[in-house]
Formats: sequence, structure tokens, C-alpha cells
Amino acid sequence: MIQPPPSVDLEGLLRALKAADVRFLIVGGAAAVLHGAPTTTQDLDIVPEQSEANTERLLRLLRERRAVVRDLGGRRIEPTLAALRGRGQVQLITDLGPLDLLCRLHDGRGYDELVAHTKIIDAGDLDLEVIDLETLIEIKSSAGRVKDRMVVPLLLAILKDGSPN
Repeated sequence: MIQPPPSVDLEGLLRALKAADVRFLIVGGAAAVLHGAPTTTQDLDIVPEQSEANTERLLRLLRERRAVVRDLGGRRIEPTLAALRGRGQVQLITDLGPLDLLCRLHDGRGYDELVAHTKIIDAGDLDLEVIDLETLIEIKSSAGRVKDRMVVPLLLAILKDGSPN
């Protein structure tokens, strides 16, 4: 059975993606945290740009980071170019922690449709392209999961006065 790494290094994942020149947008819990929500996340959700060159760079990085699909059956399934260029989600475990590739969100939007709804957040020496707060609220509000809808009031408070409190 494939085991997750003993610790999760989301910053390491972000650094590896940037160093490999992979174009991507940060969404999900990591986006909420980067916008200032007092929440935690144990994985990194990204929407990768799906051009041929970008998906090849991404696959090369995933191989370097020993990425495999998170599989309940414990099978060792490696990511493929076809999966990275698809329309679904690819949930991976890497040597730095869980990485979820959302080729398309639940509403069908991918990188090309979302890139206009991002902002650059300076995270120390990393400039990160993060889904903007308004779009994150829209995505979380329309998601079918309770855990997504639970964070919406915090995000709305940040949007209103810059603070979740």
C-alpha cells in the first residue's frame, strides 16, 4: 500500500512547481489560507494550465517527486499526460505531500477561464497566482461539500473588512 509522506511540505510543493516552470492557479483550502482565512489544509489544490509544454513540465516534475494517484486499493498508479490534459481531477501523493490537480472545477471552468480571476500573492520569495477572493467564495458556495460551504462565512468576512474576525 502506498503511504503518505510523514510530513506535508506544501511550501516545498509550491517551490518545486515554480522551479519547474509549471503554470498553475492555486484554489481550494490553500487559496483560502493565502487570502487570510484562519483554516488549515493538508493538501495543495491547483488548476494547471493544460498546454502541451506545461503538462509535459508538470509530468516531469511529478515523476521527480515520485507522484502516484491516491488509490484506496493501494495500487501504484502513476499520472499520465492524458490524465493531466483531461477534464477531471487527479489526486496525487508526492514525496512532499498530497497534490490535487483540478483540470476542471465542478462547474467546468479550467485554467483558461479562471486565469482572469486571479491575483498575485507575495508569499515571501514566492509570487503565487491565487484564485481571487470573490471567485473562491463563488466556487466554495456552489460546491456540494459541507467543508467547502463552512469556510464561506470566513471568506466573506475577509472580503468585507479584510479580517475573518
